[in-house]
Amino acid sequence: MKLKLWQAGEALLRQKAKPLTPGEIVSPQIQDLIGSMRETMHDAPGVGLAAPQVGVSIQLLVIEDPPELIQKLSPQQALERERKPVAFHVVINPKLFIESNETVEFFEGCLSVVLFAAIVPRAKRVRVECLNERAESVSISAEGWYARIVQHEIDHLNGVLYLDRMKSRSFSTQENYLRYWGAKPISQAWEEIGTNPPE
Repeated sequence: MKLKLWQAGEALLRQKAKPLTPGEIVSPQIQDLIGSMRETMHDAPGVGLAAPQVGVSIQLLVIEDPPELIQKLSPQQALERERKPVAFHVVINPKLFIESNETVEFFEGCLSVVLFAAIVPRAKRVRVECLNERAESVSISAEGWYARIVQHEIDHLNGVLYLDRMKSRSFSTQENYLRYWGAKPISQAWEEIGTNPPE
């Protein structure tokens, strides 16, 4: 069942989500929610979705970056973003560990901030200790675009939107992002945007 996507301004999106017990994770209600979140993410389309984005304040998210979305990028864009296919998986009660001091900047969008995008710095490599949909302990290592997705979605579980981390001068409508900067290297986008406000 497709779920309603909650948008910025909803108080629930600014709250820290509640962890789940193993018993709750394997319950029919949570298993049904996982299925509905997967359908909602695919329909959007998106590459990640956290439970608060559908109005449920629990520490649960789903991620999938399928090949067909990556194929919409040029080979150069996919390489610059370090974007590779990621199979569908569920992340519950995550603990995030930054594995690299190196940060990278790219435009991000969000299913809860529709029709906008901005440049957001993120750690290039992370590790996540969490539970899966069977309440089993899992360790996830992510780098490149996958690490960006993981950080973005875990932020949602802590009441954080990319708006809190973005480079404000880069904030743009999705339409203008695609028109002016979507196909360009991030360095060229910064040259055109300018890092300082005009005098």
